[in-house]
Amino acid sequence: MQNKGFSAEWLNELKRKNDLVSIASNYLRLEQKGNRFWACCPFHSEKTPSFSINNDEGFYHCFGCKESGDVIKFLQKMENIDFMDAVQILADRVGMEVPELQDKEKFDQAKKKKARLLSALDYAYKHYMENLYGKDAKQAQDYIKTRHFTRHELEDFKIGYSKDWTEIVDYLKGKGFSEEELLEAGIANKKDGRLFDMIGGRLVFPIFNSFGECIGFSARALEKTDFAKYKNTAETPVFQKGRVVFGINLLKAQKQQQLLDKIILVEGQMDVIAMHKGGFKQTVACMGTALTKDHVQELKRYNENIVLCFDNDGAGEKATVRAINMFRNENVNLKVVRLSGGKDPDEVLNNLGKDKLKEMIDNALPYMEWLIEYHKKKYNLSDPEEKGKFVKDVLAEISKLDSPSLYEPYLEIVRDLTKIPIDILRRDILRVGKTEAKMPENLPKIQEKVEKSDEKAAKFILASLLHKKKYVDEKIDYRKLLEGFESYLDIIDENLPLSAIFDNEGASEDQLLMEILNFNFSEFGDDAQVYFRNCVWKLAEQKLKKEQEELNTKYKNSEDLFERGEFAKKLGQIALQLKNKSLEEFNVRNNRTTSQN
Repeated sequence: MQNKGFSAEWLNELKRKNDLVSIASNYLRLEQKGNRFWACCPFHSEKTPSFSINNDEGFYHCFGCKESGDVIKFLQKMENIDFMDAVQILADRVGMEVPELQDKEKFDQAKKKKARLLSALDYAYKHYMENLYGKDAKQAQDYIKTRHFTRHELEDFKIGYSKDWTEIVDYLKGKGFSEEELLEAGIANKKDGRLFDMIGGRLVFPIFNSFGECIGFSARALEKTDFAKYKNTAETPVFQKGRVVFGINLLKAQKQQQLLDKIILVEGQMDVIAMHKGGFKQTVACMGTALTKDHVQELKRYNENIVLCFDNDGAGEKATVRAINMFRNENVNLKVVRLSGGKDPDEVLNNLGKDKLKEMIDNALPYMEWLIEYHKKKYNLSDPEEKGKFVKDVLAEISKLDSPSLYEPYLEIVRDLTKIPIDILRRDILRVGKTEAKMPENLPKIQEKVEKSDEKAAKFILASLLHKKKYVDEKIDYRKLLEGFESYLDIIDENLPLSAIFDNEGASEDQLLMEILNFNFSEFGDDAQVYFRNCVWKLAEQKLKKEQEELNTKYKNSEDLFERGEFAKKLGQIALQLKNKSLEEFNVRNNRTTSQN
């Protein structure tokens, strides 16, 4: 493991000044119990809090998903940023100057490269915006009029216009950007040795991250084309479609103003803009890709109330089912809007007005009720065979709920629809649940790890050493006792604050290190000292018996009488140590004397 480029002293000071609880409280509802703070984990689905913050030592740990880290890693994960960005934010927060890195050249190059790409994108979107108001942008201006965009939407979403295939390339080259930078930022592409605008001749919608930085573009064709109507920036170092949420910067602003009671998720950016125009400023969309786990985690950080408002057609229904499966059991309050009067939110606003759409959103169905309706539309419930298929599909959906205690209201809906007695439905869903729980044949079976007693003993000793427990016997040479655990003993010997462990690359992925760092000593109570002694002797006994076995083999195979005598003498010493439970062999002074001899 390697330090991440800063001195341990500086990182410790940064973390000391950025209290982890105060940072985490911006994202989580924390409850103090004893000297720890608890919350539902933001990194996996749960209803009972297992996410714990040790504020005295400056690190967190989830006892459910085993995620651990310090305040830097917490900010990285919550804001989806890299280590350097998190460090800079925390340093700015407390007025600390970021020092030069120990591996300065490498980090400087990465930072400079990212800054250049973001700068090129910043210049580009602002130039596109200027283009929109030019005399030669009539086609774009006419389209905007047909969509009834006001100045507010144009400014909020920084909408622009790409005049042609080369104008932006010439403009950015004039600002000092290289062809390589334009290609890497996703602004331009290359054909026959010449650069051209990736979104030439289109209406431009810049895409921003949560910090308000332009990271890419989506653009709409303004005339009939053989190509796609919408075109998005390709994957770049700063733009990954599976993580991008269109409108996230405006959503974040709503949260900061404490105006965010829910998040409305729609299919495309035009719907987002239309919804904002209608007053639904908590609306966002994914970028030309199916909803991903990263999208789900990003949205959960802002609000737990999620409303799906996808198009009112077959494709929209399928997208809704996929989204439900992504959000299912993610500890969110998920609802689905039943649109009418238009195929998408934009049409509904135009046809029926914002009050009617608000009514539909306010009456959004809990996702399980929507699924029941969705499956109901596929079958003729007056036909016994189709009714059976409907029941089978719906019970499979209900059985995926977190707990059987949640089944009942939905079973009652199925009973009312099918006239099947609820006792039969209860019986059938138990069978479905067992079937769903079976491991698919093509997946490897997960075997529960049974911890060996010697591994448990080593872990307890390492944890006691790391946490500097008073009962630790200082006379023992733990490097001899714990052979194979030298890297952990090196960390312990550094005697740094526990949060400094996370300054090392790969620390949080080291399972044993995280287990000893977050070791639960409370289950041992007043017996911890006795248990520690027993663990030490257990490992010592194993080593002595192993040495005894090896010496016995050497004694039997030796034909030299003097050598056999030495083996016999040593065997006698070991037998005496085993009888008396003596740790003389592992005494620090004894080992130093032995090594000197």
